[in-house]
Amino acid sequence: MGLTPLHTAVVPMSKSSEFKALPSALRECLTEVAAIRREFVQPADIVLECTPMFSRLMGGLTGLLEDHHLCGSDEHYARNLVYASPDEATSLFCMVWGPGQWTPVHDHGSWGVVGVVKGALHERNYIRTDSRERDDSGIVLIRGGVSVLAAGSVTSFVPNPDHIHRAGVPRGWGETVTLHLYGRNMRGYNIYDMELGRRTEEAVAQDNP
Repeated sequence: MGLTPLHTAVVPMSKSSEFKALPSALRECLTEVAAIRREFVQPADIVLECTPMFSRLMGGLTGLLEDHHLCGSDEHYARNLVYASPDEATSLFCMVWGPGQWTPVHDHGSWGVVGVVKGALHERNYIRTDSRERDDSGIVLIRGGVSVLAAGSVTSFVPNPDHIHRAGVPRGWGETVTLHLYGRNMRGYNIYDMELGRRTEEAVAQDNP
C-alpha cells in the first residue's frame, strides 16, 4: 500500500540530515547509537543501551538545537528532521507540540527512544486484544495506561508487540518540545481506525526546510 501524507507535503532532506553540521554532542550521541546498533540486534537490547545515553543528552541540550529544528505549526504538531543516517537505519526528529495538538493512534514498526526537552508530553496507550489472524484488519483495541512525561524524562519502546499509542499536549498546557530517535528513517507509520478495526501505513511529513 502506498503512503498517504498526513498533513504537509514531505520535504526533501536538506542540511538537517548532514552529520557534520550537527553540534558535537548530537554527533557523539549518534555515533554511539551506530556502535550500539552494530553490537546488538534485538530491539530490546538496543533501547536498553540507548535510553541511559539519551537521558544524559537531555541534560545538555540547551542551545544545541537550531531554529530550523524547532519549527512549530498552528495547525498540527511539527516534525523537524535533525538527522537521518545514509543507510536509513536511524533517524532523529525534534517535534514541537502546541496545546491541543495530538497524533492519531499509531505504531511505528520500529524501536524508539523519546526525550522531553521542554514542557510535558502526554501519552495514551492502547492494547490490541484480537486474535491477530490478520495484521491490518479485524483489529480490536482497548485503552491502556496514560503517562505524562515532564521535561528531562526519557521513554522507549520496541515493535514486538506493537507499541500502539497516541501522544500530544492537552488544551490549556504549554508548548512542548521532544526529541525522537528511531530505528529506521521514520517517513511513515501505521495509523489505526478504531471504529473500522483497520490499520493503514501512511506518510508523515517533515516540517523544517
